[in-house]
Amino acid sequence: MNRLKSAAELERLRKKIVSQRDPNRTCIVTSVGTCGLARGAAAVAQAIAAELNKDGLKDTVDFRTTGCHGFCEIEPVVVIYPQRIVYQHVAPGDIPEILSETVVKGNVVGRLLYTDPATGRKIIYEDDIPFYRKQHRLLTQSIRFMDPHNIEDYIAQGGYSALSKVLFEMHPEEALDEISKSGLRGRGGAGFPTFRKWEAMRNAPSHDGIRYVICNADEGDPGAYMDRSLLEGNPHCIIEGMIIGAHTMGSHHGYVYVRNEYPLAVQNLGIALEQAREYGLLGKNILGSGYDFDIKISRGGGAFICGESTALMASLEGHIGEPRQKHIHTALKGLYGRPTDLNNVETWANVPLIINKGAKWYSRIGTEGSKGTKIFSLVGKINNTGLVEVPMGITLREMVYDIGGGIPNGKKFKAVQTGGPSGGCIPESLLDLQVDFDRLSEAGSMMGSGGMIVMDEDTCMVDMARYFVKFLTEESCGKCVPCREGLDRMLDLLNDITEGKGEKEDIELLEELGGVIKEASLCGLGGTAPNPVLSTIRYFRDEYEAHVVDKRCPAGVCKSLIRFSIDAGKCTGCRVCAKECPQGAIAGEKKKAHVIDQEKCIKCGLCRDLCKFEAVTVW
Repeated sequence: MNRLKSAAELERLRKKIVSQRDPNRTCIVTSVGTCGLARGAAAVAQAIAAELNKDGLKDTVDFRTTGCHGFCEIEPVVVIYPQRIVYQHVAPGDIPEILSETVVKGNVVGRLLYTDPATGRKIIYEDDIPFYRKQHRLLTQSIRFMDPHNIEDYIAQGGYSALSKVLFEMHPEEALDEISKSGLRGRGGAGFPTFRKWEAMRNAPSHDGIRYVICNADEGDPGAYMDRSLLEGNPHCIIEGMIIGAHTMGSHHGYVYVRNEYPLAVQNLGIALEQAREYGLLGKNILGSGYDFDIKISRGGGAFICGESTALMASLEGHIGEPRQKHIHTALKGLYGRPTDLNNVETWANVPLIINKGAKWYSRIGTEGSKGTKIFSLVGKINNTGLVEVPMGITLREMVYDIGGGIPNGKKFKAVQTGGPSGGCIPESLLDLQVDFDRLSEAGSMMGSGGMIVMDEDTCMVDMARYFVKFLTEESCGKCVPCREGLDRMLDLLNDITEGKGEKEDIELLEELGGVIKEASLCGLGGTAPNPVLSTIRYFRDEYEAHVVDKRCPAGVCKSLIRFSIDAGKCTGCRVCAKECPQGAIAGEKKKAHVIDQEKCIKCGLCRDLCKFEAVTVW
């Protein structure tokens, strides 16, 4: 491939690619993102390729491997286009039937169709699946049609046309103005207006003219994988967004800081960068414009603190990943002491969309203060786990029930934590809360990078707060006293409460500690770390009081505060619990009520999980 030397050459190439592709030609697509690979998608992809060769269909049927389609619960997934027939939980042995029945004869393989748990109805077409119906997929839509190893798939969908527009049709001030009018706010957590960062860096003095733009892909939240999936499935939209931003701010040097635990994201991004350089879309004299810009990949060591801007830049410089005080903003003095702009993966991915579609179009989506869409990882006690892209302003109820399919096994919804380990837990009474930056903050939580963990009635909110504080204590860099010592003391108090050693005064002390840590910590980690504790005390204070006053865990989770027993009126004497008890703590004759020896019981809860008659109770 010869380097593209102008916008006209890019458009000619786009037209050529599109003209050579028949939209009505059968195309088999399977997703091979990290979640799909974990469930055997690689073997499915190999089986498809082998069967197409074996059956002589290779010349008449296209085959494409893509990133994650979002609905992780049904992986491995195979979609037949243009009909958009979806098959779930596909195994390599299913491929011959899919090819012979669906591809050759046009029949549907019923046993592989998705079944709606609410109605029991089998669903044939992708867009009819409830999980997708209320989504607004602006960024994730294209992943389904794109091989991340093939830049021409991205170009065919309009890729790099926004870059061409910015280089040849717009002044940098116009591009900045478009980002401003769009209302785009940073998707990394704080929700800071993107244009303000860009404007500050563009106007910042630089003694040697060197400025940096950075993509923060150090996604450290437990249960969050939005950035990973975008990098795996459509790395070019991030690259294009970074080039546009860099040109607008006058930068020629870029970095993607990505966690080393994302090997597939690193691989796909590396391939995309090389292809972009080969096509003249990255590097020297981009598209013949005279503008130079290149991007390097830097792998992080997995420290949660390096998601913070100054800690990330310290790590990039080869120092320990610790934050510093921001007397001077990084837009003025950041990486290597030069003006630096840092945005996360999802923020950069929105940029080409805004340039192409226009700020007016983009700003119509979302709420007054939160524009566009947001990608969430919907996980936890929920029927439909996966990546969800929704318009800002959708309610939590719609997220949990309409898209997520509700709570498994008929359990009751209890809470949802938004914003990762530093986010807050929102109760059932606020299920109709709109999901945007401002409403979540008012509720004592935050948007964060987009993690959303659903909890059911069997979740102990005190134990949940303890879990996240433990995580944050371990991930604290320890540089400042409020965070280092405050989180340690907070964890000690929560451990005491869950072990039955807590006092009522401990609840007030936790609130006081939380306030001090929020106000006095050096960086955003400490400033938000108390959220899980403060929000659970705010909405579930009765559970804390049950732990410290009654010495009881209402959810039956904290082992020091529970005892298992068997209700003689419900026990049928089936002996399942007795056979499976690892300690031999359950005794009783067949067809007669059993009893639990409290001295032997280790409170693992296996008996309760196994009992079909709900005879095992916890108190």
